[in-house]
Amino acid sequence: MSILERLFDAQLSIFGQQILWREIVGNAFGFASAIGGLKRRIWAWPVGIIGNLLLFTVFFGVAFATPQHDTLYGQAGRQVFFIVTSVYGWWRWSQIRKQRSADAPAITPRWATATERLQYLVVWVGGVALVQWVFAQIGAGFPAPRWYFWCDAWIFVGSMVATYAMARGWNDFWLAWIAVDLVGVPLLIHSHFYPSAVLFAIYGVLVVYGFFVWLKASRTEAPDREPSELAA
Repeated sequence: MSILERLFDAQLSIFGQQILWREIVGNAFGFASAIGGLKRRIWAWPVGIIGNLLLFTVFFGVAFATPQHDTLYGQAGRQVFFIVTSVYGWWRWSQIRKQRSADAPAITPRWATATERLQYLVVWVGGVALVQWVFAQIGAGFPAPRWYFWCDAWIFVGSMVATYAMARGWNDFWLAWIAVDLVGVPLLIHSHFYPSAVLFAIYGVLVVYGFFVWLKASRTEAPDREPSELAA
């Protein structure tokens, strides 16, 4: 086995439970990205992408060996969406950043408009109904109860909404993450992905704090011009 293979498969034993180091490292990158998002720094996006790549290999157990021998399709699938959305968010924040001073945050947050909020709520509800059915047809690789697929779908679609809202700079982003965490943490504990569960619990505290930080900024800072307006 090569050095890279040994590093990729390295495990840590905690209370008799084998845990992949890449799950721990991937979550560490995710947490660093969350802090960068709170501070509205562009580096939050590439740092998050690295974490997403590592966590995809953790949750997609059907292709990568894991101690849990489980595949969380929702958790794995959302890593792919995170990467796609992160590229968009990276670009959008970079474009808006051009109109600011060197030491200023990349964007000014705001609330989604009534129309924007209605649109993402419709996508969330409709998406969960569709995705849980798709996940149930695929199966989980073990005799999973129906509620498992509803939870996985809620996490999957909710994560899509939250990440897109962050890219748009909406305060709603933080509230969407709280809704995801309320389901995500119990499901991760149930599936024995303990490092991810602990991180998500800690992240929940950060999310509450981040919400009030962004809320204050949205009330005191001048609104941004969209990238399309800057190019006009």
